[in-house]
Amino acid sequence: MEKKGPIPKQKAGKIKKQAISNEELLSGIRNGDKALLARSITLVESTKLAHLEKAEELISNCLKNKTDSIRIGITGVPGVGKSTFIEVFGSYLTKTGKKVAVLAVDPSSSYTKGSILGDKTRMETLAKDPNAFIRPSPASDSLGGVTRKTRETIVLCEAAGYDVILVETVGVGQSETAVHSMVDFFLLLKLAGAGDELQGIKRGIMEMADAIVINKADGNNLKNVNLAQTEFNRALHLYPSKENEWTPKVLSCSALENKGIAEIWSMIETFTHLTRKNSHFFKNRAKQNKNWFLQTVDSLLHHKFYQNSTTKVQLQKLLVKIEKNEISPFTAAKRLVNGTKQ
Repeated sequence: MEKKGPIPKQKAGKIKKQAISNEELLSGIRNGDKALLARSITLVESTKLAHLEKAEELISNCLKNKTDSIRIGITGVPGVGKSTFIEVFGSYLTKTGKKVAVLAVDPSSSYTKGSILGDKTRMETLAKDPNAFIRPSPASDSLGGVTRKTRETIVLCEAAGYDVILVETVGVGQSETAVHSMVDFFLLLKLAGAGDELQGIKRGIMEMADAIVINKADGNNLKNVNLAQTEFNRALHLYPSKENEWTPKVLSCSALENKGIAEIWSMIETFTHLTRKNSHFFKNRAKQNKNWFLQTVDSLLHHKFYQNSTTKVQLQKLLVKIEKNEISPFTAAKRLVNGTKQ
């Protein structure tokens, strides 16, 4: 018998994905190719300088697509049932003929920088739905419950023909406000009977909410849910009226028993009709684009500053001095920004 030799390196090694042009990516996105949409999002999320220009061109081409989408931000504390709610809500929407994209942000470890990215596992039924697309992404070091590239990902999904974009935030409480600046409707999920009512009544995230939905309204928890609805309704009356003429609602649902889901979508449709009619919907989108521009400027300046060779050298020298208590962090920061030599 002929003795087989070692497997050639090119066969044993990891097969590299063939480079694909922007024209092919754009065509795939517009034709609803989920694999190419996923590759496009990976390109946009890449931190490699070589990918930056290609990603910018792709985003610019996708922005030319006129869409009639609704962007919905969904937030709430860990354990409130965001993933279960989104799966049930998304499945309801696809049954009505909608195409749904779910952008789920997973928390990243501050030590390893890794993320579990388990949203497709938690939304198993929706993940198999041909009219749904789920994209889990790591939060990395971004604040506000979303990733740095969530806006760009929304644009790609809209170009792919998704009618409803659901942005699920990390779920860390009061800090989750960044998503508000990139969606049309901001939905806050709450719990009843778990000490969550007091947190919900605090200013900040409550003022931004277009609706509060009390989840897990089932079983022995129904009495607590009714009490929580009353409390949240009272709290909402303390806040000033919204510019868009919308009065925030307080609803309840049971994602587990699939109750109250249709009412939530009906409420969002009413909101969309109102804000489109009074033009606030489009003014809000324009305002978001301005914020996107300013945040991009900040990001580019930050990157350019820290990539400067002189800055890198000065930074290391100042860090050593700070560690030895030879200079205060404030003085060191001024010297670095002003380019003062050590």
